Amino acid sequence: MAKKLLQFFNPGYVVLYLLGAALLFASCQKENGDNRHAIEYWSSNNGGEIKFAQWSVDRWNAGHPDSPVKYQPVPEGQSSEEIILAAVVAKTTPDIYSNIWQGLVEFYSQSGILVPLDTLDGFMEFIQSRCDSLTIREITSSDGHIYQVPWKINPIMTIHNRRILKEMGLDSIPVTYSAYLQAAENFKKDTDGDGYVDQWFGNTSVKLAWYQRLFNFYPLYLAASGGMPLVKDGRANFNNEHAVEAFRFLQTLYRNNYFSRQVESAGQDLFVAEKYATKWTGPWEIEYLEKYKRKGFTYDFGPIPVPDGHKGPVYTYCDPKSMVIFNTCKNPQLAFEFIKTMLSEEGDLQFLQTTNQLPRRKDLDLKPAFQAFFAQNPKLQVFARQAKHVKGADNCEVLIEVFDILSQEYEACVLYQTKTPEEAVADAERAVNVLLESVRGRE
Repeated sequence: MAKKLLQFFNPGYVVLYLLGAALLFASCQKENGDNRHAIEYWSSNNGGEIKFAQWSVDRWNAGHPDSPVKYQPVPEGQSSEEIILAAVVAKTTPDIYSNIWQGLVEFYSQSGILVPLDTLDGFMEFIQSRCDSLTIREITSSDGHIYQVPWKINPIMTIHNRRILKEMGLDSIPVTYSAYLQAAENFKKDTDGDGYVDQWFGNTSVKLAWYQRLFNFYPLYLAASGGMPLVKDGRANFNNEHAVEAFRFLQTLYRNNYFSRQVESAGQDLFVAEKYATKWTGPWEIEYLEKYKRKGFTYDFGPIPVPDGHKGPVYTYCDPKSMVIFNTCKNPQLAFEFIKTMLSEEGDLQFLQTTNQLPRRKDLDLKPAFQAFFAQNPKLQVFARQAKHVKGADNCEVLIEVFDILSQEYEACVLYQTKTPEEAVADAERAVNVLLESVRGRE
């Protein structure tokens, strides 16, 4: 099993690092083993989530002295994904992990290391009360089981500088491609007269790491397509007008110098400096801006741009993280009972208040338990309304590689302009289908 994990995981990860980390985990586990705890739980290293996790564990332990939970944030490393993979290889995984990217769950479930949660007493009743049918369908694995509990989301939306747009005669962010491009043309400027544009309508990452496409191409594709999957029935599903037009829109933004190619460094934020009028971001931006914005700086959020003539709701990527139970857990039912207390309405309210992230549950903005919180946090309420129309990630065990292929074509088409959108999308489709065929051949 370990060999399969190392073979199929993102090739960017270093095998020697993982094996070394695995040995370290095994050593630490042996030295620090604690049989007094019934359940071991790891969260992310995010400060707000650590605070919430400790609150949840303390509350559980106070009411369940005979089955206490041992808690720690995921150990430090190059990335949490590498740390979890190393723990899998060393068979030192926690019972519960609450920060797994939804797009990795299929990889882990196909590797046989996760508990199928739908086999636990009360799980289906719980998940149906928490999630709508579309979310349940989205998290159901290709083998028909459910291996994850949807926990939190951070929908990607368009933030805009209200003063700048008002001075341009705009009451709100342009929502169609043509309106957005026209506004971008009107805004770009060479403010110091050196012959180079130094004021752009927007910015998105020019880095080629696969996960950067989750915050530019993918939200645009979901918005344009009404939430269509990238992979369906074991084949690429994105060679369509929606992906082509999303690539064309992005290509135009860079070709006409509407978006900056700068890579922001630490201590430099050109949106706060008002060199950008817009960007695509999530609700984490609110806490950051409230801390660092200049006096008189005002901002708001709107939907991701869509093609002209788009009809229906505007979907976006929700940056989902889930909870899983590893099959090293000796008491999965008890682990699930603890998870349920974390995801109660009381727990979700505490999570909102502590992290300013959204729990993934249906009718979030309408629940009476959260009304007072959203009344006090109206900007976050915009994201809660958007949460009705979000998508996570497809159930594909090589989804990282799929995004890596799309990122390579993004580089050629959008950044270097060496391919047309039609060529880039078609080339990505061919490469993804070869990848998926090779996976089926190894099964």
